[in-house]
Amino acid sequence: MAHAPDRVLATALDVTDEFSISNAVSQSITRFGRIDVLVNNAGFGLTGAIEEVSDDEWQRLFATNVFGLAAVTRAVLPQMRVQRNGHIFNISSIAGVSGSAGLGAYSASKFAVEGLSEALSGEVAPLGIKVTIVEPGGFRTQWAGRSMQQAARQMNAYAQSSGRLRQVWSQFSGRQAGDPARAAAVLIKVAESSQPPLHLALGGDAVAGIQDSLQYRFRDLQTWQRESLSTDFPE
Repeated sequence: MAHAPDRVLATALDVTDEFSISNAVSQSITRFGRIDVLVNNAGFGLTGAIEEVSDDEWQRLFATNVFGLAAVTRAVLPQMRVQRNGHIFNISSIAGVSGSAGLGAYSASKFAVEGLSEALSGEVAPLGIKVTIVEPGGFRTQWAGRSMQQAARQMNAYAQSSGRLRQVWSQFSGRQAGDPARAAAVLIKVAESSQPPLHLALGGDAVAGIQDSLQYRFRDLQTWQRESLSTDFPE
């Protein structure tokens, strides 16, 4: 920042506050005249079985991970449409491709990001705007540390699923294989690419996990294809 103060603007942004979003976007455009890249990275994790997570916990999670992402995107799109250019990075997760016991609510929020982003990509492509869904595995951020929340309700019935996951996360934080600096370098490379991917897995665990998920899905599709096709009206 000290070497190029004219190229940096630090401003508060709460993705759950409409005024905060509008103010941050307005300041950015006033300062730089345009917005070339938007990285929707705000979000937090939540552990707990589906039955353990309360309505309030569901709502707070989606308010940040999904509705906040959508709100910031809507605020930035008018400027990108005027420019006929821009790149939106929506941070999903390996959990947005494959759900796991104890992370159902979090996975649901990231599955929502995946669907939103795929639809958005088709909508804005004719306007010169690109979209990339980033699907990281485990990285040494605070996601599994101070940012991780746990369902207040903990039931003995789920001790072997969500309960076990809580114990794993407590030992996992700070030991993940993923390097945030290396991930940032990849995002810069993608932003500079003329043909960026719609889906971008980050980390060896993400690549392996997504490959497994796709194989399982394809196996079910093949195994039950006759029954799937039998539901159409006969021609």
